[in-house]
Amino acid sequence: MNDKIEEQKPPYGGNIVKDTAKELGMTQKELAAYMGVGENTIGNWSRGVVDTPEWAIKMFNLLKIEKKFNTIKQIIGDELNK
Repeated sequence: MNDKIEEQKPPYGGNIVKDTAKELGMTQKELAAYMGVGENTIGNWSRGVVDTPEWAIKMFNLLKIEKKFNTIKQIIGDELNK
């Protein structure tokens, strides 16, 4: 029996960096600045030179949730102001 717990990566088949930037409507350069990391770091994650760290994947997910929240907030605000 192998007692070692292997690190599990989130089930994601695409390029999470490129897809996140596209979904947020920003370039990878803008995404890097927004996250406070260097362009080279984002580029390395995107090209698979280094694994995207778990904290960054979580941040990508939070940024997507934030965008959805802001969209819903805008829709509700628009409806209330009619």
